[in-house]
Amino acid sequence: MGRLVTETLGYDGGRPVTAYVPAAPPEAVVFAGDGQLIASWGDVLEAAGSPPTMIVAAHRLDDETKRIHEYSPGFSASARFAAHETFFVEDVRRWARSRFGVALPAERTAVSGVSAGGELALAMGLRHPDVYGTVFCASPGGGYQPPAALPKPLPRAYLVGGTKEPWFLANATRWADALRDAGADVVLTERDGPHGGAFWREEFPLMVAWAFAP
Repeated sequence: MGRLVTETLGYDGGRPVTAYVPAAPPEAVVFAGDGQLIASWGDVLEAAGSPPTMIVAAHRLDDETKRIHEYSPGFSASARFAAHETFFVEDVRRWARSRFGVALPAERTAVSGVSAGGELALAMGLRHPDVYGTVFCASPGGGYQPPAALPKPLPRAYLVGGTKEPWFLANATRWADALRDAGADVVLTERDGPHGGAFWREEFPLMVAWAFAP
C-alpha cells in the first residue's frame, strides 16, 4: 500500500502539499492542484493496477475567487497567478525531489486538474512542456480559453467531461479541438455524470494508463 505525506511549504504564508507515495519506486509522477482532493486518488491507481505513480498535489485556497485567480491565466489577477506558477513549477517540484528523490523526465511527468484545476493543468502544460509532458484535464472551467496560436512544442493531453455538465464538457471539447488542430496527441472522453461527480476519480487511472503504461 502507498502512503500519504503532507508538509507545509512557505508560499503565501504556508501552503500544504500532499504526496501519494506508491509502495514501489515511482515510474511516473503527476503534479496537481486541489491537493485535498486529488492526492487521495492513489488508492484508485493501486486498485486499477496502474504503473507505480507518485501524486504531488498542492492544496487549494478556501477562497474560491483567489483559487481561480491562482489557477487560471484568463483572469486579471496576473500577480497572483504568476506567484502561484513559480510555487507550483519550482517550489513543489524541488520539494518532491529533495523529500522523495523523484526527478523524472517530462515524458514520465503529468500535470492534472479538475474544474478550475483543469485550467491550471492546461496552463502549466502549455507554458512548461519541458517539465510536464502530459496534461490530464477534467471538466475545465472557462476562464482560460485556447489562444489563437498555441505554442510549440505541445504536451499530450487527455480531457474528460460529463454529459450532465454541458458547459464544462463544451470547454473540454473546445480545448481538445484546439490542441488536436495544432498537432497535439489528444484524447477526449465523455462520461455520464455531473460536475464534481465520481467520474473524475474513475477516469484518473485510465489517464495514467494511457500516458504511462507500457
